[in-house]
Amino acid sequence: MSAWPHDGVLYRTIIELWEFIYKDGASGRADMTPYTGRGDKGETDLMGGPRVSKNHYRVEAIGEVDELNAALGVVVALLPQGEISEFLIDVQNDLFTVGAELSLPPESRPVREFTPLPEEKVEKLERAVGSIDAEVEPRRVFVLPGGSREAALLHYARAVTRRAERRVVALAQRETVNPAVLSYLNRLSSLLFAMALKVNRDEGVEEKNPTYP
Repeated sequence: MSAWPHDGVLYRTIIELWEFIYKDGASGRADMTPYTGRGDKGETDLMGGPRVSKNHYRVEAIGEVDELNAALGVVVALLPQGEISEFLIDVQNDLFTVGAELSLPPESRPVREFTPLPEEKVEKLERAVGSIDAEVEPRRVFVLPGGSREAALLHYARAVTRRAERRVVALAQRETVNPAVLSYLNRLSSLLFAMALKVNRDEGVEEKNPTYP
């Protein structure tokens, strides 16, 4: 597996893919129907690359990141407007960048410049974890995922993050993946755990530890 070109660029965007899928080649008109039928036989398009099966390992990784973004959307919808919800909206935007990167197979044809997820995004998550840890005493033992409704959903999103990370690791074992993407998902799961603890503390909900027979 070749090294990731830190000083290079990626190409195509989600918007370009949308236009590519929905474009009416004869008239140049955008077909605004919410379906195309192109995936009815179990295949889908990668950006600038070939059509692949919907259970392709790259599509699995993209799908898990999409589910993670949706899970965070539920969290944001239920949290009161504030620092955590605003931060998570930024994370959702970052995950669209991640999804765009994962949609680019090595053989993709360049169309226009696209900036990959930078390492600075990982550092931002690390600072956020450190800030919460300074405010909420870190737990050195396992806790049952749950507590308040919002904290429970943060725990759920954390588990989805771990699953997305595993799928991206599987992709990285076959093809080149930006190392910052893997680091980002790893730090994000830690951040969501810390956020769940903070939300429970702020709402006066006591954490419960698992019991073992």
